Amino acid sequence: MKVVRRLLASLTLVGLILSPAVRPAAAAEWGGIEPGVTTIEQVRARFGAPSKESRQKIEGYDTIEWVYEDARAPEGIQRMTVGYGLLTPQGYKQTVVRVLQLEPKLNIFGPNTVREAWGVPDGVSTHNDQETLYYKSGLIVTMNKEGNQAVLLSFTVPQPEQPPTSPAAPAAPKR
Repeated sequence: MKVVRRLLASLTLVGLILSPAVRPAAAAEWGGIEPGVTTIEQVRARFGAPSKESRQKIEGYDTIEWVYEDARAPEGIQRMTVGYGLLTPQGYKQTVVRVLQLEPKLNIFGPNTVREAWGVPDGVSTHNDQETLYYKSGLIVTMNKEGNQAVLLSFTVPQPEQPPTSPAAPAAPKR
């Protein structure tokens, strides 16, 4: 899980500088938190103070992480982690949500619930016998080994739509 979190932090921190030709998809959100839009003040107003707060540097930028656990976590969630600090085309925004991670309790997010809420995934992979669902809206869902429960939902900023690629130009004739 630490490797996934660190990868998500790095990808979402620097992966947001979009060229004008690249358009983002609509963002996935949960509980009123939308990565790239929601601020630390809005999260505090909705969920109160976190159980834990930590600060660290990621790729030279000061970031903040809030963890809501047990009684402080939203209903049905064992742990909610909110990462702040986002590099945008307008500069670094330390108090904007970069990533929202939910570790749900049992029987909250089964595969049917995930598909009903966010639709058919744009990609699926399997690693260590666990299926991971990917959405261009920024959602990444890791299922348990049995495939019947989500164990981690990670909401990031929308992944950019790639502009269509044109076929390669033919090579110039040799003289």
